[in-house]
Amino acid sequence: MGLPSPVTLLLGLLLFQGIPTPLLGGLVFIPSFIRMSVPEVSASLVGAPEDVAVSLSLLQAEAGSLPVPACGVLNNDTGDWSLTVTRSVNALEVTVRLKRAPRRCSSKETDPFSESPCLVQALLVSASHNSSCLAHLPIQVEIYANSSLAQNASENMTVIPNQVYQPLGPCPCNLTAGACDVRCCCDQECSPEVTALFRESCFTGVFGGDVNPLFDQLCSAERAPGASDWFSLLCVQSPVASSPFLGYFHLGAVAPGQRAPSEVSVHTDPKDFSDFGYKQGDPVMTVDKAYFTVPQVSLAGQCVQDAPVGFLQNFDVRCVTDLEVYQEREGAVNARIKNGAVGGIIAPKVTSEEAADLDRFISTDTLLSPGSAPRNVTVEEHYVFRWNNNTISDIHVRIIRAEINAHQKGVMTQRFTVTFLSYNSGDERGTSGNPGYQLGRPVRALDANRMRDISALHLWQPAGRGLCTSATFKPILFGENALSGCLVEVGLGEDCSQLRKKAAEMLDPLMQATHVAMRGNSNYSNLSDGWLEVLRAGAPDTSADLSVGSANGTCPDIPAQLQIRILFSEAGAVEGIAQQEILGAEMRVSPMNWQFQCGLTCGLQADLLPLSASVQFIEVPAQMPRPLTRFQVNFTEYDCTRNDVCWPQLLYPLIRDYQGGPYPQCLAKGLLLAFLSVLAAFLWHPWPRRHKV
Repeated sequence: MGLPSPVTLLLGLLLFQGIPTPLLGGLVFIPSFIRMSVPEVSASLVGAPEDVAVSLSLLQAEAGSLPVPACGVLNNDTGDWSLTVTRSVNALEVTVRLKRAPRRCSSKETDPFSESPCLVQALLVSASHNSSCLAHLPIQVEIYANSSLAQNASENMTVIPNQVYQPLGPCPCNLTAGACDVRCCCDQECSPEVTALFRESCFTGVFGGDVNPLFDQLCSAERAPGASDWFSLLCVQSPVASSPFLGYFHLGAVAPGQRAPSEVSVHTDPKDFSDFGYKQGDPVMTVDKAYFTVPQVSLAGQCVQDAPVGFLQNFDVRCVTDLEVYQEREGAVNARIKNGAVGGIIAPKVTSEEAADLDRFISTDTLLSPGSAPRNVTVEEHYVFRWNNNTISDIHVRIIRAEINAHQKGVMTQRFTVTFLSYNSGDERGTSGNPGYQLGRPVRALDANRMRDISALHLWQPAGRGLCTSATFKPILFGENALSGCLVEVGLGEDCSQLRKKAAEMLDPLMQATHVAMRGNSNYSNLSDGWLEVLRAGAPDTSADLSVGSANGTCPDIPAQLQIRILFSEAGAVEGIAQQEILGAEMRVSPMNWQFQCGLTCGLQADLLPLSASVQFIEVPAQMPRPLTRFQVNFTEYDCTRNDVCWPQLLYPLIRDYQGGPYPQCLAKGLLLAFLSVLAAFLWHPWPRRHKV
């Protein structure tokens, strides 16, 4: 066995004496020891004071004894080595770099695969303060000739060809290694005698080894059995390089490597273009160059607390929050919003209200003592933005708060609405389109008797226990079918007449509208401006015979289901945008037979009667589709929607479906080609001969 090298002995002695550990004041190098095999290494000096000095020294193995580090002398340049110190937060970044390599490491005679290193040294980085050593970092240097120091390495890079036409496997049906696959004629492991047994039934196509077959539409390909006689008129002259089979059993083209995630630039600062005016969809900005946020529901159904508000984008969302983790948000009380003009700032006008019924918002099963401390929570926030062209002229915020117990547990349903109104509009009855309806906008409605102030059709929005008495209302959105419901508490002592009356009273808020707007911008003050009367069917009858069904606890004909059907169609287009309008609306109440359910003993418990309301949008075609002819029914191979080629595509460059260029230009080229064809036919034989005769 050979003795260890002097460098190893020196490093072992340094480690034994505890030099890598901090000597004073908790100063330490991280890492405490480095084995260096590359031209540059770095370490961190943690806990260093402002005036600490860092020096680099070369440990000589010929001395036979451990040298005493001279910490008082700052030496940042030791022969071929350099030391760089950079201060960061609470630490110093120390970098040791090899400036030039010895000749034996870069010499052409050096074996690039030698097992022994070409450079072996020991370095010591010392940290000192007022001539007293605080910490040391030993570095063992072992650099080989085949490292990046050797400049004689070949600079030739391996050229990777474009492998679009390089098949991934020349024989895809060769599935078994070391054995012959039956019917795989391209399998090299099959002997000629074995291949002769199934040569007539080999796999065809790509799987059989033809990795770049001719496609059917190619003129040079053989006509498939059963092909039409006019196939040769519509075949394609195309090189094999543009085959539609490119990518099947192929490696694909060489793509440049993507940058590392750390190199990708991420713009964390919000982009602010509000000084030049808002556009639809632009986020509303604050003076702090931050987004003005209101909780919204994401596509995944989760409530996002810091969702930016988009200009001219209305929404009405509800978020369900656990009271144990609920935290009050700052909201719009102290917000200062940019109005879209240079230097323009708007402060929202905030009004606060107290919630009248907590059961609409909070569902809890925990009973708390009345002496517990209260706390306030926000249950609703309503934002109304007034806009003028591309600026915001005014903002009104209505906040509804509730006082609950500080230790109350349960689930709270919050509601957040944002509405953009024109600066000269008198009320909050915004339009739902101009002129036609837009998808997702409320269906406009009114009460012609002026007994109720309504502006849209509504459905229930249950909250808390799902009772009808605590349910709120949500507008019916155009083009969106919806279903909602709620529960009615029924006592044991109530008769059928009272139950019918109670159910009718719960359905009445959904049936108050007498007219719906045909268009999205119909005028509320002019009933003749496109307002349609709502048809009603199956109105609830609360004066039915009380004795029917009262003996066995069953009540017939309870009005429990409301169906709203709306007919709409496409009435035209404005600037290429289809305009939808409503043709009619119907409200139908369906009765049901309901029986009180109470198990073995009823006692004084109440049962629940479910009520439901649904809306269905039915599109009526503006023009009935043309019926299919007998030819289209029997000869489907000529249908362009079912086949690759058809008769109408014989003049494909001249029809509207051609996208290869502007239609007028293609039509002009086609007419010129037809004129040249007629001219050539006229000047061709036998016309010249007849002229000579």
